Amino acid sequence: MAQVYKMNVANTSGIDAKLAQKIVQRASDFESDMTLRYLGKEVDLKSILGIMSLAVLDGAEIEIEAKGSDAEEAIQALKEML
Repeated sequence: MAQVYKMNVANTSGIDAKLAQKIVQRASDFESDMTLRYLGKEVDLKSILGIMSLAVLDGAEIEIEAKGSDAEEAIQALKEML
């Protein structure tokens, strides 16, 4: 079953390269397929280039979706990180 979480980015520089790297590293700890949605675009949460291509700004609303056996744990880990 898919787990979905909506949130606002609270980082003064939005999702910059450093934060994107941390997100990819954390997401890679899980088997679930994870996606990040922003402004109608969707990218693989385990792809730093994909995340950077979205140019997510501070205060922006994003949606994270995880599908797989550890989806709930994956979402929780990312919620705590972001």
